[in-house]
Amino acid sequence: MNELSPTEEELLRARIADEMADSADEELELELDDNRLDKLVAEADGHQANKGMDRKIYFSELLRLQGELIKLQDWVQHYKKKIVVIFEGRDAAGKGGVIKRITQRLNPRVCRVAALPAPNERERTQWYFQRYATHLPAGGEIVLFDRSWYNRAGVERVMGFCTEQDCQDFFRSAPEFESMLVRSGITLIKYWFSITDDEQQFRFSMRIQDPLKQWKLSPMDVESRKRWEQYTKAKEEMLERTHTETAPWWIVDAIDKKKARLNCISHFLAQIPYQTVAHPPVVLPDRVRNPDYSRGPIPREMYVPEPY
Repeated sequence: MNELSPTEEELLRARIADEMADSADEELELELDDNRLDKLVAEADGHQANKGMDRKIYFSELLRLQGELIKLQDWVQHYKKKIVVIFEGRDAAGKGGVIKRITQRLNPRVCRVAALPAPNERERTQWYFQRYATHLPAGGEIVLFDRSWYNRAGVERVMGFCTEQDCQDFFRSAPEFESMLVRSGITLIKYWFSITDDEQQFRFSMRIQDPLKQWKLSPMDVESRKRWEQYTKAKEEMLERTHTETAPWWIVDAIDKKKARLNCISHFLAQIPYQTVAHPPVVLPDRVRNPDYSRGPIPREMYVPEPY
């Protein structure tokens, strides 16, 4: 690279700073989302805004952990490892927020999210685990299940979408299914995000008040509020019947969202013996220039309008 003049160096530094700031804005956008919630909290009768952990500590630790996630991704891809992470919990427990922070800086071709809708008519006639099995990772992939086959032990059971016999069959089959996954070389990690009755009620109320989050509150979520105790009973039996040595459950205290994100990501990283993968340095080749090439004009009407 040719030596830069002071002016060129200053311009280059400014461009680098802009690029880094643009990257950091990804997390800032998510943080602004939380700040809107804080304002709504401050305006709500009988509640005070939860300050949570110090923002500087939170961002510092989040960026450090995301750096480790990139190392994990590199290791998974290099050694063709297969990882499945299950995120379960009540509605509004914060599962999606953790998943966003895990995937935020990773390659979507390596780390992808499986968030399946309700089964269609054909899928309801299949072996129960069949539609989930199609989303399992190949070598060099990480799959995060935003809800999983445990729908059967939770929402399907509580809302009457399956019979009690279906549920009992699930409890017998799930440990066997998961043992098969582990024997096939998949690392399986299961998280349950735990919040209190009052906290869920409050988060639902905030979603009702927030036009950018109202879409998250489905009719099923509203119905689930009436059935808190039924969900609690179903969850307790689910954990008891499917917590195994091969595929144990891990409980995430999710009342403080920021702490829950950091704690979950830190624990996830600790479950896997990943190491830094050495790579040769990348060197950009010189650009080949053809003196006979002449770039033609592009009609102005083809450009996107620029109101900003």
